[in-house]
Amino acid sequence: MTEHSRMVRGVICTLLGGCCWGFSGSCGQFLFSRYGVDPAWLTVMRMVGAGSMVTVYLLLRYREKIRVLLHEKRDLLTLVVYALAGLLFSQYTYLAAIEYTNAGTATVLQYIGPVMLMVLVCLWDRRLPDRREAVSILLVLAGTFLIATHGDPGSMVISSKGLFWGLLSALSLVFYTLLPKPIIPKYGAVMVTGLGTFVGGVVFLVLYRPWPLLIDLDLPGILALGGMVICGTLMAHPLYLQGVNDIGPVKASMLASVEPVAATVLSVVWLKSDFVFMDFIGFVCIIATVFLLAKADSEKASPESVESAGDTL
Repeated sequence: MTEHSRMVRGVICTLLGGCCWGFSGSCGQFLFSRYGVDPAWLTVMRMVGAGSMVTVYLLLRYREKIRVLLHEKRDLLTLVVYALAGLLFSQYTYLAAIEYTNAGTATVLQYIGPVMLMVLVCLWDRRLPDRREAVSILLVLAGTFLIATHGDPGSMVISSKGLFWGLLSALSLVFYTLLPKPIIPKYGAVMVTGLGTFVGGVVFLVLYRPWPLLIDLDLPGILALGGMVICGTLMAHPLYLQGVNDIGPVKASMLASVEPVAATVLSVVWLKSDFVFMDFIGFVCIIATVFLLAKADSEKASPESVESAGDTL
């Protein structure tokens, strides 16, 4: 395959992965609004469904690696912590944010996470943010303010619960990013994420015990649930990882920001969500931070380090 073909494949895969994530969020909003499902119930169904399918695949192809993981107590503990405090936490808070707002708003609020991670890195390194990082912080604050108040500090246009779960969803992205770092180079992102999804789903299944809740889903509801499991998990993640391998993590992270755009468009066209001009200004402010931080990362990293990061994934 030529370098041009590889780049084209990477761009297409990354954009498709982002669109799949956006479509998944809209499916969640559809299930909340039409069937009154609970975020916890939907989290269990999504994680157990997707996690089971991926785990079967991993057992067929990477059985020896799984055996090694099970015998490495420290790695296994890291996986369990990531499954609960990373994957389960991020899945539940994101779906709860969708329930109290909409797919577009919840997805954009989740994109505050990279800025939170950047602030944490600055605190860890005991340094002040550089110019791009400082601008990113200001953009996030301005975007969140516009989404929450439409520019009027005396009123809240989204519910306090929606803002709370949206910000918590952004915080969960920090744990989701940091917790698996020690084991991803050893076992690979697909195995860590797949097994983590299954473990998190099974633990939540036991704790939540959703079987007393009878959710009567017709064909559209079943298709929406399938869209969350298949498109939002089984398809989106491999597509994004292929994009990272082909074009590198910096470009892939920027292209994947099509996710909130796709979620917003689907919320308007399919689910008839209402947005005003101030919402879109707030969305642009927050999404712009992805490009600022990715640009800063690309300048700090050498081409070799960027390429190796993609190969690790």
